[in-house]
Amino acid sequence: MAFEQRRERMVERLRERGAIDRESTADALRAVPRHEFVPADERGGAYRDRPLPIGEGQTISAPHMVASMVDRLALEPGDRVLEIGTGCGYHAAVTAEVVGDGNVFSVEYVPELADKARETLDRLGYEVAIRTGDGHEGWPEHAPYDAAYLTCAAESVPQAVVEQVRPGGRVLAPVGNRRQQLVRLTLREDGRTEREAFEGVRFVRMQGE
Repeated sequence: MAFEQRRERMVERLRERGAIDRESTADALRAVPRHEFVPADERGGAYRDRPLPIGEGQTISAPHMVASMVDRLALEPGDRVLEIGTGCGYHAAVTAEVVGDGNVFSVEYVPELADKARETLDRLGYEVAIRTGDGHEGWPEHAPYDAAYLTCAAESVPQAVVEQVRPGGRVLAPVGNRRQQLVRLTLREDGRTEREAFEGVRFVRMQGE
């Protein structure tokens, strides 16, 4: 079966399970060729709903988790988004399908992954800005952002990332050490922060200071 057919079946299965809420998220998953972001020897399983190794001890998240995170940020076209943890670039590509080219800014700690993700995204025509560095610092030069998310688990949401999101914006992150939970922070206009906790998750650990 062709990759395009496998991708469509993957999206339909996720919709049947209730793993996708927003039509824009479903359209983004249909559009992004996940098999292009994984090593050649993993491409046969690219459209199964599971994480896959991408090298350097890192993984590409399962499609249902990417969909859930995109849904929970409630992204709209034109939103500026900060991603911490580029990995292979797949999650950034899905996000870019929703918000549009030139609106995703991603920070990757491992230079080799940053270089490979940049090459893949460029080859596929995605305009995603990638910087090699410590995600705890965010990317202040392009702030403020409408939303931010982490694709790696931190002990707590990095304060610099929170500060780079505008009032009314959202931050989504896996938080915890051995036991992790997906957490969403909403920055209110009055300066307070609302915190919502969702299901338990398992992500690779955030690197850096």
